Amino acid sequence: MKKTRLIQAAALLGVAAISLSACASNESGSSSSTSSLSGQISGSGASSQSGAQEAWKAGFIAANSGVTVNYDPEGSGAGRKAFIGGTADFAGSDAAVSTDELAGKFAACKTNDIVEIPAYISPIAVAFKLNGIDSLSLDAPTITKIFAGQITKWNDPAIADLNSGVDLPDTTIKVIFRGDESGTTKNFLNYLKSEAADAFGSAEVGETFPFASNPNAQSAQKTQGVKQALSNAEGAIGYLDASQAGDLGTVAVNGVKYSADAAAKIVEHSKLVDGRGDADLAYKLDYSVEGAYPIVLVSYLIGCQEYQTEGKGELVKAYFEYVISSEGQKQAADHAGSAPLSDAVTEKAKTAVNAIK
Repeated sequence: MKKTRLIQAAALLGVAAISLSACASNESGSSSSTSSLSGQISGSGASSQSGAQEAWKAGFIAANSGVTVNYDPEGSGAGRKAFIGGTADFAGSDAAVSTDELAGKFAACKTNDIVEIPAYISPIAVAFKLNGIDSLSLDAPTITKIFAGQITKWNDPAIADLNSGVDLPDTTIKVIFRGDESGTTKNFLNYLKSEAADAFGSAEVGETFPFASNPNAQSAQKTQGVKQALSNAEGAIGYLDASQAGDLGTVAVNGVKYSADAAAKIVEHSKLVDGRGDADLAYKLDYSVEGAYPIVLVSYLIGCQEYQTEGKGELVKAYFEYVISSEGQKQAADHAGSAPLSDAVTEKAKTAVNAIK
């Protein structure tokens, strides 16, 4: 029966080949198949987490058949708004809760204390479509000038100088950007602003793309919208979760190709943002880590330390425990191509999750 229930859950959620080990207890304490947990929790947020969330839900529900977990991948900004407003029990976000948001109220929480943990780490691919070209090398200033509309042709000398021997076409560069509020956008911009400040200029870093006035720029909604727009437009370039890059050409940033290991390395060697609660694990990325792929998406799960509704905390805590467990991280890596949390980051996340009542 365990096997049947697991296969049914995986089929229902669109996740193939979920391991039978999801039926066993995991090391971080989520319940076994004889779990007495029951009820429903709903999350909302980052579309980048979609594949991982499907895998997490399947594994968790297989071990806790009395629990229903819903997740609406409507985008990071929308997810945080839903959590703040109390219409979601937890949020998934590609950007940490802002200082302004922390100063407000969280309708689902008894107190203003939240839990925020890194759950999904993935490189952000700079992806493009050029017939016959699968890979290019670009540095931060060149990437910034492309997205800001300062470089408009693929055979521009700035690109050619970094790609000796590549036959670059005299094709107009079409920039594809996220039109919705997106933590992926914010992570991407953080890197450009940090490493190419002169080219970035006075533009602001946030969850909206600041160079939309570029006449060759086109917006797309959510991760899948960006992927579709890139796939349909010769000469296009954009940014998206690397797990969704598929057959598109991709950029080696400063000579480093994206990979799960190269993405995880930068998080492991970065520090937490100062001035936040003990259970708020927001990271300030260190782009100077040698050998790391620098444009990284750190996607968080956000919940209350204490919930208004009785029983919600128990369910959210169990779900978060499963997500950060070795089993949960393996499921995300297998089905969404993410980088598993390092042991050091996992231990911090476990401590934070233990704060949920």
